[in-house]
Amino acid sequence: MIVTRYLEFETFIGEVRDITDDVQEAVKSSGLCAGTATIFVPGATGAVTTMEYEDGLVKDLGEALERLIPQRIDYAHNQRWHDGNGHSHIRAALIGPSLTVPFLNQSLSLGTWQQIIFLELDNRHRRRRIIVQVMGE
Repeated sequence: MIVTRYLEFETFIGEVRDITDDVQEAVKSSGLCAGTATIFVPGATGAVTTMEYEDGLVKDLGEALERLIPQRIDYAHNQRWHDGNGHSHIRAALIGPSLTVPFLNQSLSLGTWQQIIFLELDNRHRRRRIIVQVMGE
């Protein structure tokens, strides 16, 4: 069986949001006991991954992304569209738009210090609608 749920929220520039509880609720409300939950970000400037969600690592992640893919360099995308978010697209492409997490007994199979996070990588706030598709039995 496949059950689809949506997470909707407003974001701010550079936001790293813990969505673990929302995904867990989608799994629980599906009525399925075991399977996988796929979290997908439609769009080209948002991403999902896992990490230990704590202030120090959130800061470290932002600083690492800036070192690896700086905002203030010349991107061909910016030359073409003049929207200043070339770095956002590259960051999102490298982190990725989706994540699949197994679950057992209606509980996500995450590590003790592992949370599911959404990253707003665009250079403006957005209204996001994340798809959570729960598959199992």
